[in-house]
Amino acid sequence: MRSVLRVERQKLIQELVQTRRNLKISDLSHMFGVSEMTIHRDIKPLIEQGMVMKTYGGFTLIRPEPGKDVDRDECVYCSRKIDDRLVYRLVLTENRVENACCGHCGLLRHHQLQDEVVQAICFDFFLGTTITASHAWYVMDTLVDIRCCQPQVLTFEHKEYAEGFVQGFGGSVLSFEQAVQHLQSKTTVKNQGCCD
Repeated sequence: MRSVLRVERQKLIQELVQTRRNLKISDLSHMFGVSEMTIHRDIKPLIEQGMVMKTYGGFTLIRPEPGKDVDRDECVYCSRKIDDRLVYRLVLTENRVENACCGHCGLLRHHQLQDEVVQAICFDFFLGTTITASHAWYVMDTLVDIRCCQPQVLTFEHKEYAEGFVQGFGGSVLSFEQAVQHLQSKTTVKNQGCCD
């Protein structure tokens, strides 16, 4: 590929991530004939805008291009397939709806959008009943592997059920605010995405 100016390269990277959703730093480095550090600098504005997030060895699309609808079968945050029993649904201003694959991605996306969120719902891990996310209880760092994003987040309607689950399978029970803070601190410290 011919030498590409930084602005043009950033535009091409943005177009690529919109279509492919997940990209590897090494692939882009090879494609454009620049160092991986250069690619990291190129994607930094996209990360700061909340459009993409870092993953192991690359980055993934979080927010679609304005005007494009989100695939309801894929997580808006990490692009995993949605499992109906784990889904975290965000109802946003202007009647928009986004689905996250689990409490982990849902809480991070909820925090990211903040004032745009009109309502957020998730499902009780035991009962499968609908819960308002801000009133749910969140179990983190449990031994049970739900084969989703890390650190895992399980949602419960009743604190007693969450505490009972923790007695058998370990972990900690957190409120909505505590869970968001916990996830924020873990992703900031690790500087990684949820699928690493």
